[in-house]
Amino acid sequence: MSRFVVHRLWQGVIVVFCVVVVVFVLTRLIGDPVRVMLPLEATADQRALFEAQLGLDRPIWEQFLVFVGDAVALDFGDSLWQRRPAMEIIAERLPATLILTFSAIGLAVVVAVPLGILAALKPEGLFDRVVVLVSLIGLSVPQFWLGLLFIVLFAVQLGWLPTSGRGGVEHVILPALTLAIPAMTRIIMVVRSTMMDELNRQYVKTLRAKGLLEWQVVGVHALRNAAVPVLTLCGWELIRALSGYTVVVETVFAWPGLGLTAIQAIERQDLILLQAIVFVTAIIVVAVNLILDIVYKAIDPRIELKAA
Repeated sequence: MSRFVVHRLWQGVIVVFCVVVVVFVLTRLIGDPVRVMLPLEATADQRALFEAQLGLDRPIWEQFLVFVGDAVALDFGDSLWQRRPAMEIIAERLPATLILTFSAIGLAVVVAVPLGILAALKPEGLFDRVVVLVSLIGLSVPQFWLGLLFIVLFAVQLGWLPTSGRGGVEHVILPALTLAIPAMTRIIMVVRSTMMDELNRQYVKTLRAKGLLEWQVVGVHALRNAAVPVLTLCGWELIRALSGYTVVVETVFAWPGLGLTAIQAIERQDLILLQAIVFVTAIIVVAVNLILDIVYKAIDPRIELKAA
């Protein structure tokens, strides 16, 4: 296990370094921060001075080495937009994204797993058909439209919940539900198909013949064997949300997370803040992947975690 963890950590370092290279190149191509930050009447000397302050007058290879050193030290400098340390901004916005993401994925799992199991118990039955139909509708609805629909219905018409912003629990409900529904529908379909396969296996028939209660057969034995592919999808949904899929929801609900901050940084061509956001996100994704691999082993000891 320890060799596997060390190996995966090393792979994570390589992944993060590749992300750093890609982000460094792309952020140099999206625009000119000097033109954005300085007024139109700025002189050539003022532009040159500002470029020197940002280090953009150096050779590109030197800029990259400085950037890598800053990334290792977790010091990306001050945001061009907010004029304060980029990591300080991330420390303020990251909790909002984590709260939204884990609330949404947690809600999706809590609702999807029981529905998927119940649908698998009687394939082609009325409940199964309804679940499949609702899941297909949930997959087809654009997320931004769903968020706007929730705002109009629950915030504007009924007045039950706030339209936007971050505050108490009531502020989390609508954005979390908007983010959860697409993930929920995908998890339902995977749980349903996986449980149908497990319930048709010979060991299930043997357990039933031995007189085990149905909830033990389904909820303990079959569900445990179906847990790995389900957990894989849940982990993918979590990583997908953390790596930027919350952008649409955060923008619609003005949720002050990393996704909305990244969009604002792109609009203002704040290279420093954008680089810091992507770097931190890459580290989070690598950490979540490592944790999921270890959880796989805990759920199914038959899985071999090899270092190569």
